[in-house]
Amino acid sequence: MSKRHHPSNVRIKRDYFAFLKEAKGHSESTVDAVASAIAGYECFTGWADLRTFSPELAAQYKRSVLTRVHPITGEPFSSSTAYTTFGHVKRFIQWLSMQPGYRSRIKFSDAEYLNSASNDARIATAKRETVGPEMSQIMAIIGAMPHATDVDKRNRALIAFTTLTGARDAAIRTFKLKHYDEARRCIFQDAREVKTKLAKSFVTFILPVEKSLYEIFLEWVHFLRTQRDWSDEDPLFPATKSSQEPDMLFGVGRLDRRHWANARPICDIFRRACRKAGLQYFNPHSFRNTLTRYGMSICHSAEEFKAWSQNFGHDHVLTTFLSYGTVSEDRQRELLEKLGESRPDPGLEAAIRNLIEATRK
Repeated sequence: MSKRHHPSNVRIKRDYFAFLKEAKGHSESTVDAVASAIAGYECFTGWADLRTFSPELAAQYKRSVLTRVHPITGEPFSSSTAYTTFGHVKRFIQWLSMQPGYRSRIKFSDAEYLNSASNDARIATAKRETVGPEMSQIMAIIGAMPHATDVDKRNRALIAFTTLTGARDAAIRTFKLKHYDEARRCIFQDAREVKTKLAKSFVTFILPVEKSLYEIFLEWVHFLRTQRDWSDEDPLFPATKSSQEPDMLFGVGRLDRRHWANARPICDIFRRACRKAGLQYFNPHSFRNTLTRYGMSICHSAEEFKAWSQNFGHDHVLTTFLSYGTVSEDRQRELLEKLGESRPDPGLEAAIRNLIEATRK
């Protein structure tokens, strides 16, 4: 028997990972994170049979995680990391307690000993202000970007498109030219071909933000179709040709007719663009915060904000509010100061009532 594996553990973990993927619909990355957490628990026990789990062992394991330090920084692991790790192992133990051969050895309630301390759980789950760029900063980023080469044009159009739609980077890297409907000014996030969250299909319309951003994006689409003669099946935002390819001697930085393998290159484009504009790094996802704030400032009815929310693929307006609609501290102070100077709006009660009704639709 290998020192790093226990035969029965390998078999039952394989069944659990299949359960997570096929029954629960979890992605490969989520299953990998769970596998890493369970492997950490096994390592702590010296790769003992999982049937040896007990409340005492759970308490010892938690103490070992909470006192562990990062191998590079030398700092203790965060409450958030510990909370997530304990959660993965806890759910596995709960599932294990219902499996033949384990039911008689592990009680379902034993997994509760893997809960984080109340204070640690509150720290780990506390919502923190998510920073997104102001619209003026986005325009500064776009303005500082070069657009001489094909790759430059793609990069500028990529950031313009993210601002126009709030699309996630996973979806952006998998869009094809055919998914954009110029006549209707919308992009079809077709889950059969596009990497959408929870494999959900929906239509995203171009948002009414800065007009020049749409012109940049539309120019890019026309460039691909007319000057590069690309077809519907080609990527909307193609990868850059690898420097390993033989023809790169005469075409450094040329576009490839393939999708990016992951979203890392997109984040790198945003990082370089922010740096060139002299700004902190704003990742692609943070643009959804920007657009939510912008929508809150220009929408005048619950129905209008409902339409804005649906553009993100949200079924409920509250999802948009809770995930991306946090008011910054400066704006919070400004609004509260103004409230002290204004008289109550008689239509406020009706507006709140309409918003509540919209969230139920």
